[in-house]
Amino acid sequence: MDILDRLLNYELPEELIAQEPVEPRDHCRLLVVDRSSGTLSDRRFYELTEFLEPGDVLVLNDTKVLKARLYGRRRTGGRVEILLIRPMQDGRWLSLVRPLRKMRPNEVIELDGGARLLFADRVGDEAVVQFEMSADELSVYLDRWGHVPLPPYIKGSISESDYQTVYARTYGAVAAPTAGLHFTPELLRRLESLGVLVKYVTLHVGLGTFESLRDDWQHQHTLHAESYHVPEETAAAVNAARALGKKVVSVGTTSTRALESATDEKGLVKGAYGDTSLFIKPGYRFKVVDRLITNFHLPKTSLLLLVAAFASPELMLKAYEHAVAQRYRFYSLGDAMLIL
Repeated sequence: MDILDRLLNYELPEELIAQEPVEPRDHCRLLVVDRSSGTLSDRRFYELTEFLEPGDVLVLNDTKVLKARLYGRRRTGGRVEILLIRPMQDGRWLSLVRPLRKMRPNEVIELDGGARLLFADRVGDEAVVQFEMSADELSVYLDRWGHVPLPPYIKGSISESDYQTVYARTYGAVAAPTAGLHFTPELLRRLESLGVLVKYVTLHVGLGTFESLRDDWQHQHTLHAESYHVPEETAAAVNAARALGKKVVSVGTTSTRALESATDEKGLVKGAYGDTSLFIKPGYRFKVVDRLITNFHLPKTSLLLLVAAFASPELMLKAYEHAVAQRYRFYSLGDAMLIL
């Protein structure tokens, strides 16, 4: 088994899967990985201020987790669970529906709270559904009756705010950009007081973030599509910082995917809005991101390939083995890593 295969198939004791966040958020552990020296350092997240300098740009993903899990009943009385995945251009939603095999086209589902949902069609293992309300009415309904979907490896219950970043503001994700969960308003203020520029992108995290890699991933050129937005203000700040030799520090694989998708071959970031299917894996040449803040990811996932591409499979395997040995907390609510 080669190094990359060992990394993708690393073994994790189940008790290291974090079931609740650290309080305060920025007191979680931080594994600092230096690509130039290959060294590892055990720190705390609030010590991030020691690794950023005035003029550096910290890029955060401001997506907000949608209360995308809904419940209702069929006319027959059977219970139905709906998980909204993403909106379609015609106002309908691509969704997961259980029990899917029992549903019939144009069947009406009576949702909790008195709303109605039309099961329009089945597309493979997914469904197309349509609400009988406007977009504004839907936003109000979801806020009142929807539930934040938690990752399947979180067995207990946590507050919905625990699964949102403190700067979340743009609804649309079905999973949190978890590298950002460690920031507190106080830490962000400290960074800005040091002269670090804090800027935002939006990438609405989809369910594909949890999917295992296909057996033929080496021959796969694109990944699940996710909608993203890089504002002109963020693009200008990043370009100006790079021109001055400052660092672009991306918070999470999602911010990284958004930035790299909006960057041309000359390394110029442009304001962009749309869908990205960018698949970052070893061999990819990063165009704009200099440093990466990330969590510890599930085995056999595209997220693990991205960090292996940013550092190297050898260094990431060393880091993951160290994190397991030192009892770091893994996955969404776990500890963090800073790759220099």
